[in-house]
Amino acid sequence: MHAEHHEPRKQPSSVTPAPTALPYPSEPDTDRAKIPDHADSPGHAENPDHPEKPDRLPGRRPWRRARRAPASPAADRPAADSSDDPASDDPARHDPDGTGRPGSGGSAGRTLRGAWRHDLEASVVVFLVALPLSLGIAVASGAPVVAGIIAAVVGGVVAGAVGGVPLQVSGPAAGLTAVVAEIVATHGWRTACFVTAAAGVVQILFGLSRVARAALAISPAVVHGMLAGIGLTIVIGQIHVVLGGTAGSAAWDNLIVLPGEIVSPAVPAAALLGIATIALTVVWTRLPRPLSSIPAPLAAVSMVTAASLPFDVPRVALPDDLLGAIALPELPAGGDWGAITLAVLTVALVASIESLLSAVAVEAMHSGPRGDLDRELLGQGAANTVSGLLGGLPVTGVIVRSSTNVRAGARTRASAILHGLWMAGFALLLAPLVGRIPLAVLAGLLVVIGIRLVDLAHIRAIARHGELAIYLTTVVGVVLFNLLEGVLIGIATALLLALRRTLVAPVHVHPPTGPGSPWRVVVEGALTFLSLPRLSRRLAEVPAGASVRLDLAVDYLDHGAHKMLDDWIAERHRAGATVTVDEVGAAPLAIPTVAARPREGRLSKSLFGGRSTGRHARSARPPRWLAPWSDWQHGQLHDRQHLLNGVDEFHRRTAPMIEPFLTELTAGQRPSTLFITCSDSRLVPNVITSSGPGDLFTVRTPGAFVPGPQAVGDSTLAAIEYAVEVLRVRTIAVCGHSGCGAVAALLDRGTPGHSGSSVGPLRNLEAWLRHGEPALARAARDAGGLPPEPDELSRVSVAQQLVALRGLSVVRRAEAEGRLQLVGMWFDIATARAIVLNESTDRFEIPTVSVVPVLESGQRLADATRG
Repeated sequence: MHAEHHEPRKQPSSVTPAPTALPYPSEPDTDRAKIPDHADSPGHAENPDHPEKPDRLPGRRPWRRARRAPASPAADRPAADSSDDPASDDPARHDPDGTGRPGSGGSAGRTLRGAWRHDLEASVVVFLVALPLSLGIAVASGAPVVAGIIAAVVGGVVAGAVGGVPLQVSGPAAGLTAVVAEIVATHGWRTACFVTAAAGVVQILFGLSRVARAALAISPAVVHGMLAGIGLTIVIGQIHVVLGGTAGSAAWDNLIVLPGEIVSPAVPAAALLGIATIALTVVWTRLPRPLSSIPAPLAAVSMVTAASLPFDVPRVALPDDLLGAIALPELPAGGDWGAITLAVLTVALVASIESLLSAVAVEAMHSGPRGDLDRELLGQGAANTVSGLLGGLPVTGVIVRSSTNVRAGARTRASAILHGLWMAGFALLLAPLVGRIPLAVLAGLLVVIGIRLVDLAHIRAIARHGELAIYLTTVVGVVLFNLLEGVLIGIATALLLALRRTLVAPVHVHPPTGPGSPWRVVVEGALTFLSLPRLSRRLAEVPAGASVRLDLAVDYLDHGAHKMLDDWIAERHRAGATVTVDEVGAAPLAIPTVAARPREGRLSKSLFGGRSTGRHARSARPPRWLAPWSDWQHGQLHDRQHLLNGVDEFHRRTAPMIEPFLTELTAGQRPSTLFITCSDSRLVPNVITSSGPGDLFTVRTPGAFVPGPQAVGDSTLAAIEYAVEVLRVRTIAVCGHSGCGAVAALLDRGTPGHSGSSVGPLRNLEAWLRHGEPALARAARDAGGLPPEPDELSRVSVAQQLVALRGLSVVRRAEAEGRLQLVGMWFDIATARAIVLNESTDRFEIPTVSVVPVLESGQRLADATRG
């Protein structure tokens, strides 16, 4: 029986579909799969779309098929009280579109009030974090202090209202500090405002072009290298301000004069204040509550500013009239449009990438609906345009503020908008307080931020993936040159490494492991002409006359590489050496001597290197431990050597992988399942169940029959007793299969006129078949006669063996105690599909529920793949 897949027919939403199921007593005709899914449903005996298809096959029972239920992990979980579920207050449930309007339901008003309460509290926390950061970034950028406040207000209100990620908070970011500082130093502040506004227009075009996802194709090593380079640039520049001096425009120039500034600080009092700010910011979060609940930047700036009042140190210069400081941007003077265009693209690209990275990080912090990244670019572009027109800094999504927003309990985008309003109110009402903040204090805060941009965890992860060179070249490029050139250098390095990994195959040469063993040459990956120099050099390491085993674990072998290997093998054969070629990969070394029949697409395949796609094209080779011997031993005879070849392959490839698991099992076996199946060689229980050593206690008998309790001393019954009582297995599975010879012989025994002889060379097999006679009787009773095909009887037999198992006292007692479950399975050899018996409906169903663990919130890929 073939387990067919059909699209489900639409049903009323009130009906819960059942899984796809196949009744074991009936076997479909080969054309049965062509019948539409609705043809067998009640009320569809005459289908106007398919009038030629009857609703049942002649001489067969109706094809009872239920519809497949949509896969839903939540469907298998018990219902929980929403008051105890953190996701019950999730913005996804009450604000599906991120507008602040609640969804449908009787508690909409209460939900809206609860969301506003959370948003109000979160907005105050975010405001307290954003205030000192905005001031410090403005000072570090060489811009007026009011520009940082304007950018924070616009980022909160405009980007918060228009953006596609409701919980992201935008404002001036440290990542653009070096870029803005260079623009201000070169072209002036008002031209920098023009650049910001123009970059916003470019971002809007990015959003309209729907390229947000494409921007994430940049290697993470480049992105983190860019951030680390920005962080080091900030640290190098702001240390001068901490010491009471002034930072230069180039990081290299700042680095050269830094040792002299450290030895002789310009303003010693400022240096003390800056160092105190750094220390407080670092240690504040480690203090006990409630002190640690106060944002560290706010606490450090407030306390050190209060302590600085007796000292004469450089402080923030804030204009008396903040509204009067707002000025329109200015077009560049001198017509240097090339440099301005480059600056606009740099600001637009960096701001977009930083905003998208922040958005992705914010999305991972909550379980609400995923945001619209293209709309987020539109929101960021609109905010930058407005900020530039009003005289503000460039705006990006900021991970520090956004993560604070999520952790503070924000529910909707109202939190980001309110944080911008608090910033505006502070600037208008409490501006004199800003003028008391020492520049060294803000510089100390930025030093901490810059250091944290160099994330050691990211460096370790990048190093594990072999991309440390990409990271380092990006960092060095950003620090020594500028942001855009550094990123381009990092991208170029990433492309070169990717090209090398793709086109240059690793070649390993292993000396003999013992007397008489050959040298081993292992070639992996794609072997192309680019690998020929390395391949030739490594092959030359093998001594002349030594026997060689060449393992080709390659998925592609071009003509040049093929010719080099072929010539090398021929040369060694002429010298009398032995060469054994082991083609582990999918690319054959041998060239067919007989011309293959031309097929459609052969010309394009020859021209462009495509793979064969004809209807006779063979699928990719499976791993050897899944493939039959005849598939990978090059057609050798099934003799003793065939078996020994397999043992050798096990020692070289499989044994190292399973050795740790077998070592754990040296003290004894602890299987979870007793697997009773047929002796047929085509059934491999561990493959069907995706299990390994120690998982299955396997019993194989012809037909997978289970003797009755009267068969005292039977080996099958002894294995069942041992598995249930001694090994304490938790599951017994009985697995039949298609094309079973024992079941076919059983069916012949049941036909009229058959004489079951118990003599001759098969007398033991004839005697064993009597254990299948209850299945024969059940099939005849259920269908009113013997089934027409052995496969139908085989499925009936699986169900009957479960009955026979329950007739054994040891099984019946364990099942009654709740420590044992029985499972009936049937494997279709032709389609490699296993279906499972549902005893409540007497139907075999295709299992659809995966047991692979789902990554929970906060987990990463390494959590799922860690051994």
